[in-house]
Amino acid sequence: MIITLDMYQSTGLAALFLLIGQCLVRRIRILSAYCIPGPVVGGLVFAFLHLILRQCGIAEFSFDTNIQEFFMMIFFTTVGLMADFSILKNGGRKIVVLTLLVALTCVLQNATSMGLATLFGLDPKLGLCCGSVSMLGGHGTSAAFGPLLESKGVSGATVVAIASATFGLIAGCLIGGPLASRRIRLGRLRCSDAPLCAEGGKGTDSLDAQGLIKASIIIFICMAIGSVASMFLERIMTFPKYIGSLLVGTIVVNLLPRDRRCKKEVNAIGTVSLMIFLSLAMLGLRLWELANLALPMMAMLAAQTVLVACLAYFIIFRYLGRDYDSAVMTAGFCGFAMGATPNAMANMESICSKHGYSEIAFLVVPLVGALFCDIINASIITALINLF
Repeated sequence: MIITLDMYQSTGLAALFLLIGQCLVRRIRILSAYCIPGPVVGGLVFAFLHLILRQCGIAEFSFDTNIQEFFMMIFFTTVGLMADFSILKNGGRKIVVLTLLVALTCVLQNATSMGLATLFGLDPKLGLCCGSVSMLGGHGTSAAFGPLLESKGVSGATVVAIASATFGLIAGCLIGGPLASRRIRLGRLRCSDAPLCAEGGKGTDSLDAQGLIKASIIIFICMAIGSVASMFLERIMTFPKYIGSLLVGTIVVNLLPRDRRCKKEVNAIGTVSLMIFLSLAMLGLRLWELANLALPMMAMLAAQTVLVACLAYFIIFRYLGRDYDSAVMTAGFCGFAMGATPNAMANMESICSKHGYSEIAFLVVPLVGALFCDIINASIITALINLF
């Protein structure tokens, strides 16, 4: 029996399992200690329940997740509205360094998976499906390059790529928090902005209705203008839909006087939107697709997890400065290097809610993960397909 849930029912179920996930994080010490995001925990609980119901032949769920994009757009607009150009100036070097390291990650991911595919006697191009196509690229790049690889004679490329992206979505969220938490704990790192650290994150207390109204108006106007900007940007190159809103939000907030920016209210709205968005995304996990992966695929995905964990812990943290901001960006890197930029933001949100906010991390990671990462990844994948 297929149970179809409409937009409202899907959102309600996502909210319910978000609540369950947050309760589990509070009650299970290891989840709290390693800053595992609540939406991921709740989403995995539902995913396993869904798997059991389906395997027992009882029921399968189908979701209307159209509103998922709406929450995603709100969140990335709020990211733009938190981007102060003075912070951008301070984080300029980190943007360049992280972009170069992303290019290195892309090469290593593909070298690892293609090498293992060859070792198992498979087409090296199939290895791309478990490489940067699904890891750095996520579901969007998998859906785009899967059919192209199939046209090149790689049977089942789309299914393998999408299943691998699902694996990465989970793994990226599970390793990001623990790695960053360990760096923070061992290095005794502290948030550099004392007021934000004292408030335990981004400072969302003392909100008022008028401020929320103003923040909402600013957000929706930026989203509207950003959607138009994205239409023009897509004529140049394929970008994530939210990039226009993020850029417009960045411009608008730097034009507004500091006392009109409603940062606390913008942060509160952004946090809620991110949690609901990620919960909706987790509802769509189809764990049985991972169960159908052959042993070689699982070996490649395990290798990718180890690779990203080592890069994040030993390379990303070191070359981004060895400070608190670098630790937060380590969690973000794990999120988008194995999943998607929203996962990176969820990882960082989880770290910052416990240890304090990092303005530089929340500016650098979405710029690199949402903009430069896709450009670099698509270029390298295309070159490898043509080469092989």
